[in-house]
Amino acid sequence: MLRRARQGTSAYFFVMGMIAGVWLARIPAVKAQAGLSDAALGVALFVGLVLGTVLAERLVDRVGSALVARVAGVGNCLLAVPPGLARNLVELMAALLVFGLAGGTLDVAQNAQGVRVEAAYGRPVMTSMHSFYSLGAMAGALAGGGFAWAGVSPGLSLAAAGAVGALTDGFAGRWLLPGAPSRATAAGAAGKSTLPVRPPRRSAEARRVRRLIIALGVLGICGMVGEGAAGDWSAVYLKDNLGTSAGFAALAFAAFSVSMTAGRAVGDGLIHRFGTVRVIRCCGLLAAAGLTAALVSRNPGAVVGGFAVFGAGLSVVVPQVFAAGGRADPARPGSGLAKVVGLGYAGLAAGPAVIGAVASQVGLHRALGIPVLLTLWIAVGAAVLAPRRGEREGGGGGTGPFRTKGRGASVERHRRAYGMHMDDKEILARINGLIATERELRTELADGRLSSEQERERLRSAEEALDQCWDLLRQRRARREFGEDPDAAESRPAAEVEGYQQ
Repeated sequence: MLRRARQGTSAYFFVMGMIAGVWLARIPAVKAQAGLSDAALGVALFVGLVLGTVLAERLVDRVGSALVARVAGVGNCLLAVPPGLARNLVELMAALLVFGLAGGTLDVAQNAQGVRVEAAYGRPVMTSMHSFYSLGAMAGALAGGGFAWAGVSPGLSLAAAGAVGALTDGFAGRWLLPGAPSRATAAGAAGKSTLPVRPPRRSAEARRVRRLIIALGVLGICGMVGEGAAGDWSAVYLKDNLGTSAGFAALAFAAFSVSMTAGRAVGDGLIHRFGTVRVIRCCGLLAAAGLTAALVSRNPGAVVGGFAVFGAGLSVVVPQVFAAGGRADPARPGSGLAKVVGLGYAGLAAGPAVIGAVASQVGLHRALGIPVLLTLWIAVGAAVLAPRRGEREGGGGGTGPFRTKGRGASVERHRRAYGMHMDDKEILARINGLIATERELRTELADGRLSSEQERERLRSAEEALDQCWDLLRQRRARREFGEDPDAAESRPAAEVEGYQQ
């Protein structure tokens, strides 16, 4: 079940990237068709995206991420068509507003689903799911370019991509983990209330959450400004400042996109081994070094290589910031994630425009120093991604909620770190996954791919996680046997649990 949930969430990321790629490839034709400027396009789409995050903030916490993602996913595919059919300013503004609304809602919902899947896995998987967005964007850009070369109209191009995307999302939506908004939802079904009851929070806790979300939002802005700068200005820099051809200049963003996709494909493994904060710090420094090298060198090939390093450095940043945003406020996971995503969109929309304005005064070569400084701030501010006290399990290369050490460590800490409760099906699915992991480890040992020391360490970790899952499952069943709420199983006295087990 977890494997399918991960595949389904990855499919949503891929489809959203594909739709965005086709749209970006057809923007020139849409602008010519409707007689619109770049600035007007950006404003309309940005307003829709931000409104979408505001809408998703409530919906995800109220009905769960799976339902919101299924509706918004299909809606995002279908609503991509009207902008391609617009013939004037008013039509295009309205179409982009609604398209952005669906896209912003979908982005928050699919990231919230990704956080939930990652929590059930018990190890980092968020970055790899984001890699499918990058793959989809590249596939969509190639398809959009093919449509343009063949003379297909923008509306028909977007309709073809939207149909494929809607079918894919409709099929993959069946695999998403069903959302459980809150315990109060059950009370609402019994007639007590129709809205989730939000537990009161101390003002100190509310301030802590607000500060954390702002800090994560700043990191998201830094990462998204870098992505936007590469998309909008890399080709311009090579063509205007270094005098390359337009075709060669396009290689800079292509190299950036490929290295970002590759970085996201391997990012989860690095995080699992070295920890989130350490990896993000290294990524910030790597991105700064790559872009600095591109600006210092006058060799076009070296500049393309610098943008590739820049993309590798930024690859892991946004997925981890979004994941942390979904965990920032356990009582309202959708709220924290929506705010962080919304701030990230602000960086993506405003960053390239600010760089352009500065470039008109001091030149593009100096203006691109802005994302260099922002990536250095990513390295400085990475500490905000460290797990809170009480969430960290173990040490060394552990990554907070992902790693456990010692038989006293509890799966409940892992659940609390993500602001969710694992029901019996999720616990059993986690157990099945751990058993499969144990088999894979023994196969790798037999094939000579693991040393006996590595095998013992990983098996011990898997066995401890299995013990914790079984303990939690027994406690839930003990609660149910006594007619009590199974979600409070962690507080059950050990003696009663052991008696029930016997």
